[in-house]
Amino acid sequence: MSTDHSRAVDGEPPEDPADLLPDDSVLSLEEYLDMHAAVGNRIRYEILYRLVHGGEMSPTELDDMLTVDDSTLHYHLNTLVDAGLVEKRQRTDRGQDGLYTYYSATVFGEVTLTDGVDELIRGEQAFDDMYDSSAE
Repeated sequence: MSTDHSRAVDGEPPEDPADLLPDDSVLSLEEYLDMHAAVGNRIRYEILYRLVHGGEMSPTELDDMLTVDDSTLHYHLNTLVDAGLVEKRQRTDRGQDGLYTYYSATVFGEVTLTDGVDELIRGEQAFDDMYDSSAE
């Protein structure tokens, strides 16, 4: 999802940042900003990171990986779901242990993570490598 620079006038960015969105954009600028705000929290970043790199997981599986209490985990999962970064799926048949809920990253979640925060981290590593005087 890249910026549509063709909408700039004389090489200048538009006055309203929302004008950068394609005419047929499926999301509003506010929805994109909500996604970035949601992943801006350490716990939510870790949840999304685990889902992007580990695939679909249950809250129990996530709880085993994170050091947060159950209510905090569910609060952050709901925030990610509300922002459109994560989707929730419930198994419809009841097993002996009850209903199961699973979470997975959406396409927007993957892109926000891999082309957003992870890309910034990789950029910093590349910058450090370029200017590391101890490597010579």
